[in-house]
Amino acid sequence: MLSRLPAAGRLLPLLVFFFFTQSIFSQKYTTAESTAPKARTAYLDGRTFLHQGDAPRALRAFEQALREDSVFIEAHLMWAETHFDNDHWAEAALGYERVMRLNPNFHPSVPFNLALCMWRQDKYMEAYAHIETFLQSGVKNADMLYKAKRLAENCLFAAEAVKNPVPFKPVSVGLGVNSAEDEYLPALTADGSTMIFTRRDGYDENFYSSARQPDGSWGRAEYFTGVNTTQNEGAQAINTDGVWFVFTACNRRDDGSQGSCDLYWSQFKDGAWTKPIPFSSAVNSKDWDAQPSISPDSKTLYFSSTRPGGRGGKDLWYTTRLPNSRWSTPQNFGPEINTPGDEQAPFLHPDGQTLYFTSNGLPGMGENDLYLVRRTSDSTWGKPQNLGYPINTKANEGTLTVSLDGKTAYFSANLPAGAGGIDIHSFDLPVSVRPQPVTYAKARVTDATTGNVLVAQVEFTDLKTGKVFASARTRADGTFIVCLPAGKDYALNVSKEQYLFHSENFNLVGTASFDKPFLLEIGLQPITSSDEAAARPAPSKPVVLRNVFFETGSAALLPTSTTELDRLVALLRETPALRIQISGHTDDVGDDAGNQTLSENRARAVYDYLVQNGITADRLRFKGFGETKPIETNDTPEGRARNRRTEFVVW
Repeated sequence: MLSRLPAAGRLLPLLVFFFFTQSIFSQKYTTAESTAPKARTAYLDGRTFLHQGDAPRALRAFEQALREDSVFIEAHLMWAETHFDNDHWAEAALGYERVMRLNPNFHPSVPFNLALCMWRQDKYMEAYAHIETFLQSGVKNADMLYKAKRLAENCLFAAEAVKNPVPFKPVSVGLGVNSAEDEYLPALTADGSTMIFTRRDGYDENFYSSARQPDGSWGRAEYFTGVNTTQNEGAQAINTDGVWFVFTACNRRDDGSQGSCDLYWSQFKDGAWTKPIPFSSAVNSKDWDAQPSISPDSKTLYFSSTRPGGRGGKDLWYTTRLPNSRWSTPQNFGPEINTPGDEQAPFLHPDGQTLYFTSNGLPGMGENDLYLVRRTSDSTWGKPQNLGYPINTKANEGTLTVSLDGKTAYFSANLPAGAGGIDIHSFDLPVSVRPQPVTYAKARVTDATTGNVLVAQVEFTDLKTGKVFASARTRADGTFIVCLPAGKDYALNVSKEQYLFHSENFNLVGTASFDKPFLLEIGLQPITSSDEAAARPAPSKPVVLRNVFFETGSAALLPTSTTELDRLVALLRETPALRIQISGHTDDVGDDAGNQTLSENRARAVYDYLVQNGITADRLRFKGFGETKPIETNDTPEGRARNRRTEFVVW
C-alpha cells in the first residue's frame, strides 16, 4: 500500500485532460513496450516516484505520459491505482473506467477495484454491476472470489438499506461515565441499576461502575476494586443478579491461563469481589478466547474465539454448566451464524431468545455490522438479521448491550460533541429489532419471626416442562434478582433448612412488562420442634401453595401441580415431626354449599397425593373453608384468583 497523500495533495485540482475524449476509446491502445519513448520515460519516472512514496510527483509523471500517448493503457492504470491507494475514489474510478474502455480484460483487478471505488462513493448498484463483471471474468483465486461475492451481497443490501433507514438518534450517557479518556464495552445489571464499562487509563484498561440515579442519569463512575490489576482487563459481562462477573484478560502468566486471551471470572462475596480466576482448559484454549456473555439463568456462557474447529477467523461459541459445576466442551454455533469472516461481541439479552453480535461475513454495510438472531421454538437459532442503516455504517460497529425492557441500546463510538475520544452512548432500539418482553423478580428473604435476613435457596421452575429455569442463593443481604422472559409459567420456591418454604406463581404465558416487576418481601417461617416451643412459638400464618392447580370447577389436580406438591412431600420427609393441615378455599362465585364441597374436595385431593407419596396419614389432616376466608376482594378477576387457593398450616 502506498503512503497517503498529505492534506495539501488531496486539494490539488484535477488536471483536465482535454485529450481524454470518447474518441480515444475506439482506438487501439498501447503498452509500455509499444508506446512512444517520451511516454515510456515519463511512465517509468512515475513508477520510481511511487517506490519513493511520492504520490503527487508520480501522478504528474503519469499525466505527462498520457499527454504523450493518450491510449497508453498502463499509464491510465497506474494513474488510477495511485488515486485508489490514496482514497481518491472518484478520480480512481475515472482512471479504471478508461482502462475498461480501452480493454475490459486488460487486468482482472480493474473491475474489482472499480467496484470498490463506486462502493466508497455510495454508488451501490454501479458497484454491483462491476463486481458482477469481475465474477464472470473467470478468476480462480479463492480469496478474491470470496471478497467479490461478499461485496456483491453488500451492494444489494446497502442499496435497499439506505432507502429504508431505521430510527437512530444516539445520545451520550453523560459525564458521570464519559471522560476525556476512552470508555467502551458497557454491561448492565438486569434491573438497569448499574453499568460496568471499560476505561482506558493511559495504557491500562480498567473496569469502572456507575449507578443509575433517581432522575435516570448515571452517577460518577467508580473504580472497580478487586478485579482491576496493573494489566489490561476488558470485554466483560455480568450475570442478571450482579454477583458473577466474567471478563477477558490477555497474556497472563502463572495463574492457570492457557495463553493468548482467556476468560476469567470473579464472584461478589461477603461484600467484595473475589480474586479473578481463569476458566480451565475445558473452556479456555491456547488461542484467542474473549468477549463473554452470560445467559439469564447463568448456565450458558457465550464468547468469541479463534480456536480450531470454527468456520474461519473469529467464531461464536458456547459452553454450558454441568450438574457438577464444571463446564462442557465449547460448541460452535455453526454455519447458520458463523462465516469465513469474523463473528464477535455476542450479547444474549435476558429474554434468553435474542442474541446480538457483530460480523464482517454476513451481508451488510461493509465492515463489522451489528446483527441479531432469535432462538426458534425448537431451541435452534434462526437467520441473522442486520440491525439496519444508519445503526450500521461502513465503519466497524462494536459491542451492543440492550436494556432489560428491550427499548434502549448502549454502544461506544467517537461521535461529535462527546467528552473526548470514544464515549458510551445510548439510543432507542427500533421496534423490529427489540428482544422479547422480559420482567424480573426481585426479593428480600427474611426470618418471619425475627426479621433477620436469610441466605436461602431460590429456584424457578418452568411449570410446562417441569425443568428448573434458574436457581441461585440469596446474597448476604438476603436479596435476589432473576429475569423472567415472557412466554412461560414460572413457579418460584424459596427454601432453607428448618424453615417452611415459600412459593409464588408468575404466569407470563401471555406477556411480561419491565414496568411491572415482581418486588417481594418474603418471610420464611421457622419450623419449631417441641423442645423449642417455649423459645420460638409455632408459626400460625398459612403457607399458600400458589402452584397447585385444579381443573375448572373440579378437584382434579392438573399435572403442573406436581412440582409444588413434590416439594411439600420432600419437606415432610426431611422433617419427620412436622404435621400439617391442608386447607381449601374458593372465591364467592356460585352457591355457598357448592363452594364448601369444592374446597373440601380440593384439600382432600392434596391430602391424598401426599399419602400416596409416602406421608403417613397421622401427620396430615384437611379441611375446606369454601368462600368464608378471602384474602383479597372478590370484585376483580385478580382478587378472585388469589382467593381460590390451597394452603397448609402447621398443627
